[in-house]
Amino acid sequence: PDGSARADGSVTLVWGGPLTVLVDTGGPWLREELPALLAQHGVSPEGVTHVVVTHGHSDHVGNVNLFPRATLLVGFDLSRGRGLFLPHGLAQGVPLVLHPGHLQVTPSPGHTRAHVSLVATGTSLGTVAVAGDAFEREEDEGEWEALSEDPREQRRSRRALAAVADVVVPGHGEPFRVCRE
Repeated sequence: PDGSARADGSVTLVWGGPLTVLVDTGGPWLREELPALLAQHGVSPEGVTHVVVTHGHSDHVGNVNLFPRATLLVGFDLSRGRGLFLPHGLAQGVPLVLHPGHLQVTPSPGHTRAHVSLVATGTSLGTVAVAGDAFEREEDEGEWEALSEDPREQRRSRRALAAVADVVVPGHGEPFRVCRE
């Protein structure tokens, strides 16, 4: 009745090769639970090499402080170590390659202007797009536009991600397969 809504953002662990990447860190209410969930997969916060936060909303960025050793990308801000900010081309539409041929961060504006997604190729599921709130959930038509800073841009981002992905991990809800006709 008061207009409030509960939101728990997806948290996705991507690892293999030299990188251990966490995409989104959930809300601060997951502070105790997140390290335990990582430990179930044999990963400690210190073992996470990269944290990619799709955008700056609290249900996605709430635990970045748990990963002080990781290279950190929040939207278009890339930093390493003690506040060393690194140049890149995301704001100009250029993907940021994390692991050549396997992992890249791609701009996916709309939900927020500096929204990004992680695209993983060559996985057992095919190409996976960890899309943050570019996709709220699988059946989100009629919902996502109301939450978007720029629905037109977000529609473009959604189409671009769906064109390359076999599976989408949305910002809220279960991963889903992309159906092509």
